[in-house]
Amino acid sequence: MKQDGFAIQHIKSPTERVQLEAVKQYGHVIQHIQNPSERVQLEAVKKYGHAIYYIKNPSKLVQLEAVKQNGSVIEHIKNPSERVQLEAVKNDGFAIRHIQNPSERVQLEAVKQNGYAIEHIKSPSELVQFEAVKQDESTIVFLKNIPDKVRLEFADKMRSKFLS
Repeated sequence: MKQDGFAIQHIKSPTERVQLEAVKQYGHVIQHIQNPSERVQLEAVKKYGHAIYYIKNPSKLVQLEAVKQNGSVIEHIKNPSERVQLEAVKNDGFAIRHIQNPSERVQLEAVKQNGYAIEHIKSPSELVQFEAVKQDESTIVFLKNIPDKVRLEFADKMRSKFLS
């Protein structure tokens, strides 16, 4: 296993130790393991977040580790908890595009990580708009019905850019 993790597909009933060696090399070899333990699942998603695609009913802990490794894998998680959503957008603000009806808290984390994530938020609150423009003033192009507070933040950022 230490030389080629893919060899696991040729082993009938590999031990957990063998499974761990395989997924530590290549997380996606989990697809060749029947009923992997949570420990094996965790190692797989730590190595390769997309390995969650091959895991049936991953635990919350496995979900969290997967989105910490790659936020966009939230698209493979059914009904992710708010905590999982938050970890996903902290890792990759654009992961919000895979979340249905994200809470304002999740929206805020997404635009703090990447202001351009606002493009994927339907009807962002004034606070979310403000944080997006604060993170990157050019995100104002994605906003409609811009509140005065957001306009002022944009003007302040532009003024400081030209005065410095």
